[in-house]
Amino acid sequence: MNVERNPTNAAVVGVGNMGRHHARVYSELPNVNLVGVFDVDDEQAREVAEDHGTRAMDMDALLDAADVASIAVPTQFHADIASDCIDHGVDVLVEKPFVDDPAVGRQLIERADDAGVTIQVGHIERFNPAIRALADIVADLDVIAVEAHRLGPPPEDRGVDESAVLDLMIHDVDVVLAMLGEAPENVTANGVKNNQYATASLEFGDGTVASLTASRVTQQRVRKLSITAESCRVNVDYIDRSVEIHRHSLPEYIEDNGDVRYRHESIVERPTVETGEPLKNQLESFVAAATSDADPVVSGEDGLRVLEVVRRIDDIAADERRPAEVSAR
Repeated sequence: MNVERNPTNAAVVGVGNMGRHHARVYSELPNVNLVGVFDVDDEQAREVAEDHGTRAMDMDALLDAADVASIAVPTQFHADIASDCIDHGVDVLVEKPFVDDPAVGRQLIERADDAGVTIQVGHIERFNPAIRALADIVADLDVIAVEAHRLGPPPEDRGVDESAVLDLMIHDVDVVLAMLGEAPENVTANGVKNNQYATASLEFGDGTVASLTASRVTQQRVRKLSITAESCRVNVDYIDRSVEIHRHSLPEYIEDNGDVRYRHESIVERPTVETGEPLKNQLESFVAAATSDADPVVSGEDGLRVLEVVRRIDDIAADERRPAEVSAR
């Protein structure tokens, strides 16, 4: 016999550029009720609430009514709002970066564990269909190196206080750490224009290396990841959500009208990638984890590990007086 459960009451705190999309997706998810939204800009909160058939509410009333909440406000406010959610017993998805201060993030994780509250961090690229497909492929590979490029022009629709490392490269750091299952032992980095363009090299304990580039000053939008393994090279395009696997082929000599020619063709596989909006995938996963007491795909610990690495990259890239290479120990 099927037992229909009550809908999950979802809230969104901060309905700016990203938060308004959280509100839209919650309003579209089956068995989820967008119970309300909050923003310091009352007019914006009312506008988004009206668009999605819900109410603009004050913070205490909203958290009293919610089972789960997304926090999509500037990073410096994440910790205080997440703390309020924990006090109200509300499971929370915190947009990236998780927090400003790793020590505060650690305290939040401990408090949430004690209260039985789920924390998920909004590293949305984990839910990109191409990255989901990549996870199955990488499981069978001996990875040697990873390259990532996340480039684009300055955003016109929003102000960004964070460097390209904390705003852009953080996505690729999260994907790489999840793929390799460990933090890097050594980091090198360089940056220009206040780290609006930055590069980083990560070296892992098994010898695997990752080379990452992030830019907010490049007049072409690029979101690509490549993996070099013993048996193949895998290319991922985040934008068109495609995966290509280039495998080696044996060279051969062929005869054409009496002439002998050398040929070495590349074998390219294009595995099927499921469709689906990454944000919808992310919020479905979050609600499922929160309502079943399962571990979230991107835990608070994951968010903290990524934060520590990107802060180290950002510091090294910004400080020309320090040696380029430091140990992660």
